[in-house]
Amino acid sequence: MKFSATKNNIINELGLLQGIVEKRTTMPILSNVLVKAGRGGVELMGTDLEVGLKTSFEAEVRQEGKVAVNGRKLFDFIKLLPEDQTIEFIKKEEHLVVRSGESEIKVLTAPEEDFPAIQDSGFERAISWGVSDFKEMIDCVLYAITQEQRYYLNGALLSIKNNQLELVSTDGHRLSYTRREFEDLRVEKEINQIISKKTLNELKKFDDERVEFDFDDNSLFFRVKNRMLISRIIESKFPNYQAVMPKDNPNILNIEREALVTAIKRVSILSSEKSRGIKFDLKAGELKLFSSNPEFGEARDKLAVDYQGKDLEIGFNSQYLLDFLGTVTSERVIFEIKDENSAVLIKPEAETKGIYLYVLMPMKI
Repeated sequence: MKFSATKNNIINELGLLQGIVEKRTTMPILSNVLVKAGRGGVELMGTDLEVGLKTSFEAEVRQEGKVAVNGRKLFDFIKLLPEDQTIEFIKKEEHLVVRSGESEIKVLTAPEEDFPAIQDSGFERAISWGVSDFKEMIDCVLYAITQEQRYYLNGALLSIKNNQLELVSTDGHRLSYTRREFEDLRVEKEINQIISKKTLNELKKFDDERVEFDFDDNSLFFRVKNRMLISRIIESKFPNYQAVMPKDNPNILNIEREALVTAIKRVSILSSEKSRGIKFDLKAGELKLFSSNPEFGEARDKLAVDYQGKDLEIGFNSQYLLDFLGTVTSERVIFEIKDENSAVLIKPEAETKGIYLYVLMPMKI
């Protein structure tokens, strides 16, 4: 195998693979990327057996072939080369020689036959939607995904209907839901799949106008231009999130988002490091915030607000509130509260790009 390419052509693609390949693994082959040089250019592949990525770049291929080589070492060397530099790649016996000007490394290769096969898709279903909107939706649900033995909580539910895309995530203490309309989105029947957190993180790195989607019995496929992300299906049933959506909560708090964020940050400085708990004391026209920590003391704050409802005190995890408020673009947010023990529905006052709802369980303080 022998080819040459500019640094600009290869570095972005190799950089994307760094989020895929395993850094610490009991299977050393998974720390490698598979490099395949052919007539159409060079293809790069990496996988951790749960998530895989295929991408490609333009190159002058003088001899076709393939090689498995440590992805981190290759990336670290190439990123330190001068910009617009031409890099030559030559496979020599059990090494890959990478040379540019006077700089050279000789990296030991792994048996390419040991590299796991990565599935492919023809994307015959012709399902696609806008990338930028999808990345904004991912931001709305990513923080509420947990990592635990209940596999269905290790990802977000993707629901695809005609003209409509939904993402839902929950960690058992809170639930985040977002929905957007896509005029040209068409499916024969509703599709529901759970997407892993790692896959969502990798999708956020893609830039283009549209993402294509497909799936089979084992994997989900996402393609953006020359890049295809393959994610193993999480075979589990997602919780019935519609059943936990609060309805008819009579106590309504309408508040300026930035003022609330800064007040929460001030008060939470003295909250318990474990619970991150703060207390809301709500009365007509005002919100008092309070936290205490036996080791450090107490913190208080007060905001003028638009509140319609009975006087009540309710506790929240401050970080859970900040996670939601940090992804909202609306100037004001609305809290719909039943009582101090029931789930609270929080949402932006003004929504210009679909629906965004956050369900949060209160906590005892």
